[in-house]
Amino acid sequence: MPGGRGWGGGRGCRRGINRFLEPCLLLLLHGGESHGYQLLENLSRFGFGDAPADSSTVYRILRSLEEKDFVTSRWTEGDSGPARRVYSLSGKGDRYLQMWVEDLRETDRILHRFFSEYSEHMELHCESDGKN
Repeated sequence: MPGGRGWGGGRGCRRGINRFLEPCLLLLLHGGESHGYQLLENLSRFGFGDAPADSSTVYRILRSLEEKDFVTSRWTEGDSGPARRVYSLSGKGDRYLQMWVEDLRETDRILHRFFSEYSEHMELHCESDGKN
């Protein structure tokens, strides 16, 4: 929200979009198991490049998804470096991702209607006020 937490120049994700990280992480894991750092890097594919997600938020979401059995994790031994936690999507998580997609499609429909109404309003308003 304008003037609200996370709006504008704050740290981390802008526009209070942290909740959107959840389906993004689920979709990334749908493509195969991954460790947290890879997930953080790949969030840029969803537009989080300019305002990257806070790593503590991402790990908190992963823990929450794991507690709900949407995601599983295991430790792997690295050839060069410390052991890493690798995350995978569970069958339950796949169904949860599908629910997210249905909800996001409906949100997309509503947002498109909003932007259409906004554009029409601004065209009428600007014409009647003589503004460009």
